[in-house]
Amino acid sequence: MLRAAALAVAGLFLLGAAPVAAELDSDRQKELLYLLKHDCGSCHGMTMKGGLGKPLEASLLAERTDADLLAVILDGMPGTPMPPWRPLLTEEEALFLIHTLRETATASR
Repeated sequence: MLRAAALAVAGLFLLGAAPVAAELDSDRQKELLYLLKHDCGSCHGMTMKGGLGKPLEASLLAERTDADLLAVILDGMPGTPMPPWRPLLTEEEALFLIHTLRETATASR
């Protein structure tokens, strides 16, 4: 599963795909930002510094590849409160969230 996600992400870059945000309309981006703040924030903390879920800070995000994070978001983490979001999010939408988290975490350093 993780390998397939890594190949999908690599394929987007090798094909010269447009940035993820360009594939999502602005209304969907707003919905995803709301989801990130309220749904993800309810476990990871409103400032993403941790809570029930792990912190989503720049140093911790830097330790994981986009493919790793994509697998966690879409498939969850069995044995933890992290649910699978695959029924509600596409890979492109999850990548948008990952890129947003990375940008936000880096900007708040």
